[in-house]
Amino acid sequence: MTVDPNAATQDFPSPDPGHGRPHPARYLVPALVAAAVAVGLGVYGKVHDPAGIAFNLAGFSSTGAVKSWLATAAIFFALVQVVSALMVYGRLPGPGWSSALHRWSGRVAFLVSVPVAVHCLYALGYQTYETRVLWHSLLGCFFFGAFSAKMLLLRSERLPNWLLPIVGGLVLTVLTIVWLTSALWFFRTFGVTT
Repeated sequence: MTVDPNAATQDFPSPDPGHGRPHPARYLVPALVAAAVAVGLGVYGKVHDPAGIAFNLAGFSSTGAVKSWLATAAIFFALVQVVSALMVYGRLPGPGWSSALHRWSGRVAFLVSVPVAVHCLYALGYQTYETRVLWHSLLGCFFFGAFSAKMLLLRSERLPNWLLPIVGGLVLTVLTIVWLTSALWFFRTFGVTT
């Protein structure tokens, strides 16, 4: 049978209705990885004896200041992610390089958040002595789990159009709460210092 590419319709059999939909198990793997990452970080933070300090950078008065500024940089690049995602999805006008901006702002946000997480887990551990610290510990671990799931979902084909924005929004929301319970608390308690 020859196919005329200019024809409006073709006499092809209808595709199987379930053929274009991914199997629900495809979502199970990212969810299991997310749970494993979050629980693994929480368990490590809980059983590890806090060292008190993991790193410090010249020019900063304390590790709290370093962590607060790195977390603030992560939030800034996460907000760039939101704006660039709106450009990529056509909700905002944007340049042709908005996809590259989206990818690179996400990479930078993740890279500046890693030293913060390493310091929190290694130097302070998973702590629960007050409500703010409990939420910070819990959601800090959840953030890296949700981020892992998002990265795995990015490589999946035929995802529903709503899934990545929902997972990305969840990652941003959790990162924002983690920032509110740490960096904002630090700046309000000790002042905006370096």
